[in-house]
Amino acid sequence: MSVIDLLLSRRSIRKYKTEQISQDTIQKILEAGRYAPSASNGQPWHFIVLTDSEVKEKLSHRQWSGFIRDSAFAIAGCAYEGSAYARKWSTVDTTIAMQNMIIAAWGLGIGSCWVGDFDETEVRELLRVPKDWKILALLIFGYPEEKPATTPRKPLNEIIGYNRF
Repeated sequence: MSVIDLLLSRRSIRKYKTEQISQDTIQKILEAGRYAPSASNGQPWHFIVLTDSEVKEKLSHRQWSGFIRDSAFAIAGCAYEGSAYARKWSTVDTTIAMQNMIIAAWGLGIGSCWVGDFDETEVRELLRVPKDWKILALLIFGYPEEKPATTPRKPLNEIIGYNRF
């Protein structure tokens, strides 16, 4: 599959098979994140890989996070905010790295979903995240148990401008 086809076929997956994902495959996904571009090559990210079923269960009690418990693993993406320069770029840089992981996973036949429904204070305490780090999102991964339909997209002429808005 071409990269373009891979990107256009990816969907958020919220239902997973119970099959575990090998450590080798998880490492490939993490490497894709590690190789993401970042401002001045600062790599202002830290990723917490969550495989413990009790931890995943504790993260699954909000309205839009219940499917975390059924994922093979999750990743908490954290952006460093301990300096003015880091605060300026770390959210974008870490988000790019997380998207790299999502795309790499899809290319390996693994579904994922970006989860933003969490209480940062609660997650910070549970995962022992230092105060100078911001938890951006949780990513969940697993072999898909569903095949969501293509979602509607706006036409390009509504979202693209050349040389001006």
